[in-house]
Amino acid sequence: MRRHNVVGDGAMAGLLGAVTVALWFLLFDISRGRPLETPALLAAALLHGQPIVNGIQLHLVIEYTVLHFAAFLLFGIAAAILIEAAERERPLIISLLIFLFAFEVLFVALTVFMGPIVSAALSWWSVLAGNLLATAVMLGYFFLLRHPMLLKELFGPWVNILFEGIVSGLIGATVVAVWFLLCDLGTDLPFRTPALLGGVLLEGIYDPAAIQASVPLVLGYTVLHYAAFILFGLVAAGLVAASEREPILLLGFLILFACFEVFFLGFAAMLSHSLLDQIGWSTIVAGNLLAAAAMIAFFFLRHRRLHIRLRESWAAITQE
Repeated sequence: MRRHNVVGDGAMAGLLGAVTVALWFLLFDISRGRPLETPALLAAALLHGQPIVNGIQLHLVIEYTVLHFAAFLLFGIAAAILIEAAERERPLIISLLIFLFAFEVLFVALTVFMGPIVSAALSWWSVLAGNLLATAVMLGYFFLLRHPMLLKELFGPWVNILFEGIVSGLIGATVVAVWFLLCDLGTDLPFRTPALLGGVLLEGIYDPAAIQASVPLVLGYTVLHYAAFILFGLVAAGLVAASEREPILLLGFLILFACFEVFFLGFAAMLSHSLLDQIGWSTIVAGNLLAAAAMIAFFFLRHRRLHIRLRESWAAITQE
């Protein structure tokens, strides 16, 4: 019965991951005006060793869809077995992390190795973004719905830190995204800012005039944008938790947000001065200040005594 549950959980997780990737690339293809091109292209390259010659054919889409779902079902079952084993032997959770990392690298590597035709149609970042979304959905299913106690036992007090870090990152990323959307509404091209940043970061195009704004580019940058803010939120949440024991670390929390502002402005200037001129340094600073204020407010609402600890830290410094 337990073995049956493991296989069932893995199959369901794999199904969710496969559907997530399929929907991602369906949206990706529709935005380019070429629905179902991705599965047809991959079927022609992987199963027939040739490019598409007579347009998108339904049998190619079906062939790759079957292969796609079968691969994800096997991956989900393997992940479920590792998670089940980790419930008895906690160190095996490292094997799960390595397995997930190999999963991401494998699909990106396949895209590169299948040749210039596939690489041109499917950029590495689109494959990575789709698989990151699928991994997040599958892990959410495993840990939130099927193994919540394992999550608590593995991370213990870190569960609250993970929650606060993820939520604060989502808040900061959304604030910046809305801010840039409002700024772009005054131009001829909505979503101009994420398109420009995506062109530099994902396509390596440093001339803003050469960047072609597209839905896939905007979506790809959006995934990267949210991932970066969530990582930053996790670091900030860790500092807040540490300040519960060492109040002096709360100053490090504030310094982190100051470095956050300087980093983004300097990073944009380092990538392309013309890009910075197009977006405007004041626009970037204002957006990040709003995001920082929203994230700090979230932490202060979650930790009512933060202002007291901040005064304690400041008093300790002035006394020295």
